[in-house]
Amino acid sequence: MKRKSPDKIVIDMTPMIDIVFQLLTFFVMTLKIATAEGDFQIRMPLAGTPSPARDQELPPILVRLQANEAGECTRVQMADSEFSGPDRWDRVHQRLAAIVGEGSLRNAAEVELQCDPQLKYEHAIAAITAISGRLDPQSGATIKLIEKIKFSPPRI
Repeated sequence: MKRKSPDKIVIDMTPMIDIVFQLLTFFVMTLKIATAEGDFQIRMPLAGTPSPARDQELPPILVRLQANEAGECTRVQMADSEFSGPDRWDRVHQRLAAIVGEGSLRNAAEVELQCDPQLKYEHAIAAITAISGRLDPQSGATIKLIEKIKFSPPRI
């Protein structure tokens, strides 16, 4: 004798609906409402009003590094000053420190390095070190000078 299989299997949906409501409750309770994006407290200057920072801006300070055929740095030129000799980087640093001082000009100052194409890498790094800051010999801390340094394209 063959047994007849039931036509319909009854599935109780109550546990599944219960789980769905528990998940919904969990996500609603843990939702954190974020503030609206773009709600910044920015005060823009009025048109035509000069800002005080613009009055104190410096144009980029041009530092020219010239090299001989061997790639050695033979001449460092900054504005109307020329630096040579073994202590040239110290004098470049002192000159830049005298120009930018301790105030807000230090943060706004920018140096543009103009290097000869054959200049050795070590001389460019020495210039960057003299421009960006120095180590205090007593404490060993870095004393920052100018952080904005850019290279101008090579002249042909």
